[in-house]
Amino acid sequence: MKNAATTPALGRAAPDFTLPATGGDSWSLKGARGKNVVLYFYPRDNTPGCTREGEGFRDLHPSFAQAKTQVLGISPDSIASHEKFRARMGLPFALLSDEEKRVCELFGVWREKSLYGRKFMGVERSTFLIDAQGKLRGEWRKVKVDGHAAAVLQAARELQRA
Repeated sequence: MKNAATTPALGRAAPDFTLPATGGDSWSLKGARGKNVVLYFYPRDNTPGCTREGEGFRDLHPSFAQAKTQVLGISPDSIASHEKFRARMGLPFALLSDEEKRVCELFGVWREKSLYGRKFMGVERSTFLIDAQGKLRGEWRKVKVDGHAAAVLQAARELQRA
């Protein structure tokens, strides 16, 4: 598990990676150069919080497109699970599968969590805003879903104006 000292720092290059994506493609951060990117890491498809978070980014997707910002969701779920979740939710953006949790570790979101006194490893809901040159410009950790997508959109708009 990576610690905070090894996670990407604001203003520095975000680590490059390639992951399988819904739609039968793969997606790489390097391949997205030239556009701003939102990566939102979430624990699991079809759970209440993750569903609400996906709905938030879905509902604001046209506004993210106007801000020239691509949105992608990442979780350790399989592509098959992502395809079903994406279809059920009508998500207009790709979901990336990180079954080996390599990218979760690169971004420092694979962490020990606690639920009802039980400790386990899982994804800490987190979002990263990366600029067109591949630099990390915003991060939200331990995300609370309500209002989150709107806050990220505001940061994306500010980045677009800069």
